[in-house]
Amino acid sequence: MKFNDDSGFIIRMFHVYKRYASKNALIDINLDISENEFLFITGPTGAGKTTLLKLLYLGEPASEGQILVGGRSLSRISRRQIPFLRRKFGVIFQNYKLIPTKNIFDNIALVAEAVGTKKRLIQKKVKSVLRAVGMEEKLKAFPPGLSGGEQQRVAVARAIAGNPGIILADEPTGSLDAESARIIFDLLKGLHTRGATVIIATHDTELIRRTGGRVVLLEQGRLKMSTIIPKLS
Repeated sequence: MKFNDDSGFIIRMFHVYKRYASKNALIDINLDISENEFLFITGPTGAGKTTLLKLLYLGEPASEGQILVGGRSLSRISRRQIPFLRRKFGVIFQNYKLIPTKNIFDNIALVAEAVGTKKRLIQKKVKSVLRAVGMEEKLKAFPPGLSGGEQQRVAVARAIAGNPGIILADEPTGSLDAESARIIFDLLKGLHTRGATVIIATHDTELIRRTGGRVVLLEQGRLKMSTIIPKLS
């Protein structure tokens, strides 16, 4: 899915601030993200990583500054248009955010319905994304009966059910064992290979060293560094 502007950047942030009461969560953020980039946003707990992701899909509005997604300013998007913007994104939340009273099929079908998938194609779509993450046999299971790694795989399946161009992942491996973390990360790399822009907020420095790529460092709400980390051989 191509929806970058003529600059070649899919996301641009200009002098962006986010304030909660009198506290600055993000301060003067300037950041360009290219289409099909695999980007890490890192920094200590409380640095502003999750807040930055929320601003991109209008989970919260910026307090000041401008954010462009596909060349379109988020400040000019009406409330009615927000659901259409969010179709461009697949969001993998740190705490999964699966609906505990709905089975895995229904959790993912809700997303497929929201992006306009025809009813006759929803079952095929759900099975397809679950197969991609190795969870097709859990179709009728409920989230509380799954391990953390299984729930995160379902969260990845849900995120890609709408064929988004941008994947936002908030600490996707933070609470997982090493094998589950490897599976989740391999899935994200596969999405990137197939053309998605992948943005991962993480403090997992080992994950970054193993992968390499561009890393943005946040400290106390400020962008302190943007650098390329070579992949470990």
